[in-house]
Formats: sequence, structure tokens, C-alpha cells
Amino acid sequence: MEAALEAILLVVDEPVAEVTLAQVLERPTHEVATALRGLAAEYTAAGRGFDLREVAGGWRFYTRADCAALVERFVRDGQQTRLTQAALETLAVVAYRQPVSRARVAAVRGVNSDGVMRTLVARGLVEEAGTDPESQAVLYRTSSYFLERLGLRDLSELPELAPFLPDDVENLEETTK
Repeated sequence: MEAALEAILLVVDEPVAEVTLAQVLERPTHEVATALRGLAAEYTAAGRGFDLREVAGGWRFYTRADCAALVERFVRDGQQTRLTQAALETLAVVAYRQPVSRARVAAVRGVNSDGVMRTLVARGLVEEAGTDPESQAVLYRTSSYFLERLGLRDLSELPELAPFLPDDVENLEETTK
């Protein structure tokens, strides 16, 4: 079963859920889960250049952190594709307030965020999440790719926002209304 799991996980481009792997392999989910955890531990113990991790509700191979700089240099060949400060701010608003409309993001940031939202959607970090019943505005949420890139299983693993807020956040909210 381990060889079959490795073969499947080598060709996926997003994390695969244990239940999906169990269905494909026609094995009980608990057996697949045990095998995945065993493989992950084996790769870590052997100090391999890759890791098997559970993120965004599934399993996938990743480059081991020690090798990240080399892989990044190889893949990007010197190109930088970092997010701008505006994109990071917008992504944070979406992550903590989702589902959220573009207008609400703009209100929180204090500037128009339409172009930044389009960039985040194009990069697959943010996706549409339906429409607001009252305003009919399109709502946005973070994608599973967002979770994957941050190495999170789900949104509950986001750090608490409270330590980063100003002490007088209540007064700040009132003055912006």
C-alpha cells in the first residue's frame, strides 16, 4: 500500500484527502491514515529532501525546509514573485473576515482593493464564495491553496489577531463609521 500511496502522491498538484486515497486503494481509511503517518515519519527519520505533510485537508509531498532555498533558486531562476504589501493586507482582511465583499475589504483597508483582489484571485489564494443576500455583492474567501501555501490544515490554525490590534480598537472602529 505504501508504494501505491507514494505513486499517487507524486502526481497530485494539491493535497489529497485520506478518504479519497482510501477509496482509490479500496482500503479502510484508518489503514491509509496509519500508512501516511508512517511514511511521513520514515521520510523525516531518513532526512530525505522531501516531506509528506497533511495540510488543507489532505496529504502532499513538499520540499524539506532545509532545501527550500536551493529549490527556490532552481525553480524561480532569480525571479521574485512575492506579494506586495497591499496584497498581503488584503489577503489578511479576507482571511480574518471571510466571507467578505470587495467593498468591505476596501472599507477595512481605507483604499480601493479591486485590482489587488483580482491579483489574489488570479494567483488562486482567494476565491468567490457566493453573493451577499442583501447587497448582491460577490463574497470572497481564502482558497485551499492559501491554506496549503501557509502550511495550515484549516483556518482555525491562523494566529490570533488580537495581539496585533491597537489597544483602543473599539474607538478606532467608532471613528471609521
